[in-house]
Amino acid sequence: MMTDFKELGLSGTILKALERKGYTTTTEIQEKTIPLLLEGKDVIGESQTGSGKTAAFALPIIEKVHEDSKNVQAIILAPTRELAMQVAKEFETLRGDKKVYALAVYGGSSMSEQLRSLKRGIQVIVGTPGRTLDLIKRRALDLSHVKFAVLDEADEMLNMGFIEDIETILGSTPKDKKMILFSATMPRAIIGIAKKFMRDPVHVKLERKEATLQIEEFYYNVMARDKYQVIRRVVDMNDDFYGIIFCNTKADVDSVTHQLMNAEYKAAALHGDISQPQREKILLQLRNKQITILVATDVAARGIDVNDLTHVVNFSLPQSPENYTHRIGRTARAGKKGIAISLLTPSDKRKLKFIERMVNREILGREIPSAEVIVEARKGKMITKVHSLIEAGKSKQYETFADDLLANHEPKLIVAALLKEAFRGVLDEKKYQPLKKVSAGGDREEGRGRSFSGGRREKSNDRGLSERDTRGRGRSRETGRSFSERTPGRSFDRKEGSGRSFDRKESSGRSFDRKESSG
Repeated sequence: MMTDFKELGLSGTILKALERKGYTTTTEIQEKTIPLLLEGKDVIGESQTGSGKTAAFALPIIEKVHEDSKNVQAIILAPTRELAMQVAKEFETLRGDKKVYALAVYGGSSMSEQLRSLKRGIQVIVGTPGRTLDLIKRRALDLSHVKFAVLDEADEMLNMGFIEDIETILGSTPKDKKMILFSATMPRAIIGIAKKFMRDPVHVKLERKEATLQIEEFYYNVMARDKYQVIRRVVDMNDDFYGIIFCNTKADVDSVTHQLMNAEYKAAALHGDISQPQREKILLQLRNKQITILVATDVAARGIDVNDLTHVVNFSLPQSPENYTHRIGRTARAGKKGIAISLLTPSDKRKLKFIERMVNREILGREIPSAEVIVEARKGKMITKVHSLIEAGKSKQYETFADDLLANHEPKLIVAALLKEAFRGVLDEKKYQPLKKVSAGGDREEGRGRSFSGGRREKSNDRGLSERDTRGRGRSRETGRSFSERTPGRSFDRKEGSGRSFDRKESSGRSFDRKESSG
């Protein structure tokens, strides 16, 4: 049951700021976390994005920091520049009349401007680990007066390889600070940070059942060569499609986007080679729905905050179960429903089973919509649209035009000609190419929902660097390389008679990148 913000002991100026934003009652994470932080407890919050966690830690911080001091009193670390900017903006809207100022620091932005702001005096720093560490090393950022340290989306920062930077930054803060850690998942390395830097933390865990029920998850069996054709069918079957297509490589992102744009879909690409100004332009277009299809890698999509996305499509299965959770969590926000579709090739069977074990639920297969089914569905939507136009009211100008047409042609022919022009290509079944049969112990039509047992592994040829602030530390998961090539840790093999094994590393959460067995 939701609680009124007035019952949490927040000050009048904060309550007024919340009222201006239209916030009157808490989300579950806010209800459970805010009182603990106001009492001075360390808190571990295990919740998905879109749960209202930013306000959960921002409100207590605004209440507790001294506005008459120019010292940095709170440090919030976030995995991406977008999330850092969003959190800093949220502080500005929540502070009300309190003179508590937040500054977002991240790579790709002006260092000199950030230095000037720090000299003027800032109480709250929201930054990516790379840029934050740079400022500390330059002696431009002093964390000796910090009262609060927050790790936002800690598992994402772990996956990006920021673990050492985080430990160095936290080591620069006072031991008696209050610490808040938010994460959608709790890998061992995150638990290790909590044990090292937190004091008797209270663990607040939100049940995922309700959120999961809002997301309709399924997969299509498909050969790799037909993935783009299936994407077209998915989009055409859903006229309201507004979502993200996730690829594991930048090469796939560029290829899919190019084909979609050539087919006149409103699509754009987002990956590590996209400049920051162009990235911000694309995200603005996405929020304004000038773009309805964003094709992105996991790294590039981190920090994107759009509430109304209807679909998430896994063009390729992600490199870890944690990434699967983060991907599908982009939809079904704010109580709305969403759809998550995975395109499953014959070599993906074990990856899917591994994901199912980790998320503790079965993901079912469905039949790929045929050209006939798509055309019939679109025809029904056309009829609905025409009925709506008729019911919208009469137009004298067009009625006169209609009289002229009816005087010279049969009504049926007129309507058919107008529909053909208005819905050009919508009912053309020939635009959907035949799909190759998928083998699973024999040929069969794809999309029957049966599991795979074999097939050659798709190769990843992307070698791009991650968006690690622009500092260039480490490789991202966009590279297609296994984390085991870069990060030391304990592994285990799960052999299934194929000479290949899964490799899971403690320091990166869970990974199931395959590697060739040496013997």
